[in-house]
Amino acid sequence: MSTQQVSDAELAAQPAAYWTGVAYEALVAFTRARQAEQGYTHPQFWLLRNLSKNDISLDGRGMTLRELRDAMSSYIRPEDDLAAEAEVLVERGWLTRDAEGRLWITEAGERARVDLGRHAPAIRARIHEGIDDADYVTALKVLQQMIRNTGGTPA
Repeated sequence: MSTQQVSDAELAAQPAAYWTGVAYEALVAFTRARQAEQGYTHPQFWLLRNLSKNDISLDGRGMTLRELRDAMSSYIRPEDDLAAEAEVLVERGWLTRDAEGRLWITEAGERARVDLGRHAPAIRARIHEGIDDADYVTALKVLQQMIRNTGGTPA
């Protein structure tokens, strides 16, 4: 579908599912490409975040790959190989693995998580370029209402 020379009325008749799918794929591809340019992957960043007591982890307790996969199910793609990604982080010294197979973030991994997180504002700024905050909030509210209208629960 194209928006070239399409009126507002024609746009209003287009399927939201199509456009949300196109937006999702474009945003994920863009974000992952920017992360790759900085030398890390999307799953690696989320592994560090989920294991850090200074971020997502409530207690900094180590987690198994299965626990991590479950915790990250809403933002890790099916093709992501968390075992391989975790192994890269172990080799870098950012994670360690205990005798029970639980992964733990190291001090070096915590420093890396903070450093990698510094790229997020630039990625967000590029994605939001030309979109004022009020329009962005309106778009999210519309999507949330569509989710409720279809029996879902906005997160």
